[in-house]
Amino acid sequence: MERPTSEDSGVTAEPRVLRRDEWDTWYGTLIRAFGGVAEPAEEVELFRELTRVDRSIGIWEGEGGGDGEGAGDGAGEACVGTAGAFAFAMTVPGGARVPAAGVTMVSVAATHRRRGVLTSMMRRQLDDVRAWGEPLAVLTASEPAIYGRFGYGAATFALNAEIDTSRVRLSVPAGTDDVRLRYEAPADVLDACEEVYARLVPGRPGMLARRPGWERLALLDPESGRDGASPLQCVLARRGGEVTGYARFRVRPAWGSEGPKGTVVLDDLAGLDPATEAALWRFLFGIDLTSTLAVRGRPVDEAWQYQVSDVRRCRPELRDALYVRLVDVGAALAARTYQAPVDVVFEVEDAFCPWNAGRWRLSGDAKGASCERTSDPAELALSVRELGSAYLGGVSLGSLGAAGRVREVRAGALAAASVGFGSDVAPWLPHGF
Repeated sequence: MERPTSEDSGVTAEPRVLRRDEWDTWYGTLIRAFGGVAEPAEEVELFRELTRVDRSIGIWEGEGGGDGEGAGDGAGEACVGTAGAFAFAMTVPGGARVPAAGVTMVSVAATHRRRGVLTSMMRRQLDDVRAWGEPLAVLTASEPAIYGRFGYGAATFALNAEIDTSRVRLSVPAGTDDVRLRYEAPADVLDACEEVYARLVPGRPGMLARRPGWERLALLDPESGRDGASPLQCVLARRGGEVTGYARFRVRPAWGSEGPKGTVVLDDLAGLDPATEAALWRFLFGIDLTSTLAVRGRPVDEAWQYQVSDVRRCRPELRDALYVRLVDVGAALAARTYQAPVDVVFEVEDAFCPWNAGRWRLSGDAKGASCERTSDPAELALSVRELGSAYLGGVSLGSLGAAGRVREVRAGALAAASVGFGSDVAPWLPHGF
């Protein structure tokens, strides 16, 4: 494939790696592209520290729409495009942690739309990710329609809910009464909460192993972001003397003519066993002076949905979450396991990263897998976008086939591959980036 250049696309400067002293300008371009509302100082400072400038790029142009020569001298230059990539390790089916570039902070100045700025940055970024030896790139999309053309497919979904706790009751499993809960200052028990989180990471595809510094994301609590709710609160769960879970939340008081009608706003909840999870949910359902529990971004298979007395009064809503892009098809497919034996030849279409295009034979089971180039006849034909959607086991290849996105060349190949790609546990992205 002929790669777009600045001349072909209308871009007048090439993407280049960010310098630390340019971060404020670069980040300001991002904020303006998302509406220009200033973020709380503590949030800006955290992301300043988390940003990997060596993995971040920008497009800078001179005052007259110059050609980018002398880029970096700061003379009359303006930042017109931003993109970054965190270095993550993400759980895949089978429990392995696979290096993944967390694509983030992508923006194009409104003055430079439809001039190839985004395409130029995506081109540079995916070339970089390949050079770094990371088989996956992942992102959350402000506008999902944008990223499909670059090979990203929706791979995880999240559950939102507004639970009427005045009318919905929760039935809990045996052992729930053995769990003890206690209020703690969120910062004081951060390490204990992180230990719980780390123990859960291998068990669910899509979860991210926390790098140093990322634990602070959970403690961001600017007053401007509370929307009338309390400061962050935390309850720690213990069972048999061991910390087994936690819930972080806020309470938004409200009163009506009929009495109190406050809302509990859940930030995060984790439990090492079903009884701990149930105890935490039961606590949230029963907080005094509240009648609603607002839940955002939870796993789609979470058990509380099957413990409630009336799921309709929980108003569940499904949202797309993590988008996955296979940067190295062979390495990515070999890194995960398959819940049923798979032996299939894919014909992969990938116009944006042509090194992936062509036929690949995937052979694998619950113990491991290999994926190599082959000249054997294709049995399934699809684009890299569909492989990204199916990669974590949350989107069925069979469903993609029914949608016309996967073509079955050999009869029976689709059903067998679809079962193998599945996951007993729904993939889930625990937090944004």
